[in-house]
Amino acid sequence: MSQTVLNWTRQGQGPVVVLSHALGCDFGMWDGVAALLANHSTVLRYDHRGHGQSEAPAGPYTIEMFADDAAELIRAQSKGPVHFVGLSLGGMTAQALAVRHPALVQSITIANAAAWYDDAARVMWQARVDTVLAKGVAAIADGAMQRWFTPGFRADEAGGGAKEVATLRARLEQCDAAAYAASCGAVAAIDFRSSNSRIACPALVIGGTLDEATPVAMSQAIANSITGAQLRTIDAAHLSAVEQPEAFVRLLQPFLDGTKQAG
Repeated sequence: MSQTVLNWTRQGQGPVVVLSHALGCDFGMWDGVAALLANHSTVLRYDHRGHGQSEAPAGPYTIEMFADDAAELIRAQSKGPVHFVGLSLGGMTAQALAVRHPALVQSITIANAAAWYDDAARVMWQARVDTVLAKGVAAIADGAMQRWFTPGFRADEAGGGAKEVATLRARLEQCDAAAYAASCGAVAAIDFRSSNSRIACPALVIGGTLDEATPVAMSQAIANSITGAQLRTIDAAHLSAVEQPEAFVRLLQPFLDGTKQAG
């Protein structure tokens, strides 16, 4: 099977921290967090298959494909195991990666993610796929912005929130419809309820108290399924790392520092 060509960038010096973005975004989603982490780490960011400037192979996709894509990038760009930080789709990728490629991860951080979806949620995912294939990704953009950001952030002209929202909306609307639909299919099919018990590396789980897409209860369930996992919360909606980059790093940096010392 041919390797998917991924678009990536790296900055900073120190231990390698990989940042894995949400569905419908690209690595620019992490700009605020990356700038803060680069003071102490080598920050490696990439676009998932079918997103940003990465290759968009024909579907269907599985979450295992996303994990294997990340593994290939890590092998190529790091001399040893990395700290893998994923949000939403990236957090689902983290859960798969830690089981499929345990030698590549020193720690994982799973933000604003789920471990599985019930039948009702899968029906919702299928409806989104049908809409995107019929009408394009722009047809679901309004709903995505409402899930991704709090009303205050979306309306924040002075602080830059509204501009950030407009930028990420434009990136979402530029997504290839077929690749976005295939990615939705991969997300809808996840079920890590048993495999998470095999995750052996340190794990941090971050939930958004205002996240309606993946509520804190979903983050709690992930933390409960991974031995020794820490759960922390942040007062933000789904894209917590965009809305609250400083608060996100305040949770993340002590965890990374602690795993470095333990290692």
